[in-house]
Amino acid sequence: MKVAFAGSFAVRLAEPVRAKLSIPCEIVSDDETGILSQLPDAEVLVSMSFNGVMADAASRLRLVQVPGAGLDRIDRAALRAGLHLANAYGHETGIAEFVIGAMIALTRSFGRLDAGMRAGVWQSQWAIGVPAPPLWPELAGKTLGILGYGHIGEALARRARAFDMKVCAIRSQAAPTPSEGVSFIGGPEHLDDILRQSDFIAITLPLSPQTQGLLDARHLGLMRPTACLINVARAEIVDEMALYKALSSGRLAGAALDVWYRYPAAPGAAQPATQPFHELPNLIMTPHISGWTEGMLEARANLIAGNIERTARGEPPLSAIARAP
Repeated sequence: MKVAFAGSFAVRLAEPVRAKLSIPCEIVSDDETGILSQLPDAEVLVSMSFNGVMADAASRLRLVQVPGAGLDRIDRAALRAGLHLANAYGHETGIAEFVIGAMIALTRSFGRLDAGMRAGVWQSQWAIGVPAPPLWPELAGKTLGILGYGHIGEALARRARAFDMKVCAIRSQAAPTPSEGVSFIGGPEHLDDILRQSDFIAITLPLSPQTQGLLDARHLGLMRPTACLINVARAEIVDEMALYKALSSGRLAGAALDVWYRYPAAPGAAQPATQPFHELPNLIMTPHISGWTEGMLEARANLIAGNIERTARGEPPLSAIARAP
């Protein structure tokens, strides 16, 4: 069986997946354009992207395996009858831990305090001759609003409750009985209410036509001036200019962004947005690594290898996705 890995993210999983396989496979890897010449005899494609050009080149393909959860670059209309689509999770623990860490770092100003200490400046009650700083807030008693209550949202809610936070969430459909430790799970019509009452907003929604640009200037204006936004989903869910203005003006207290509006297209430095987010002191910037953990790699390598073997046996994949949204 020939398995093709396409794109920078998928290529990084090729060897971990090979190590999990119990059947012989030919493994090939390339970028999403270079892989086209390898697709005519490939039976499995592991890629974050699938389009009509790939479909036309891959007449023998039996499985499109997305090596992540997001399907925003998959053209499901290009899937012919009998061609399976599956995605992969296993990143929820790492991302939930990242969000908790980001909330603590934002609340306690670790970056500023670290920079001060390196310069010998004590921004604390131990400094002599200057007033003591304001008391630090605690996560306990604060409200966390989770936009998107799937694998990641559930994992985050469990951890937030351990910090004695109040948790509320929205998802595509309201839950008549909220999960244990979650005070409220509503539908999209409750977005404004969640934004108004939350001290932290964590975005864990998938990107879709319904969620693209979901948080615009009006929605960001509903958030408390003391609130912080944490995005670990897709940057395009939040309007870039509106977010920059809210942070740069102090309309929002802070944010942690792990997903971006622009990604590297070539080796070397690459700015992640059109706006100068890197100049903002109230922002934590990370390069889409919240889910890049040991546990994620192990879980996804196991799932992808298992789905390759299931395809070889003529069985449907685990974590299968319907052909049409």
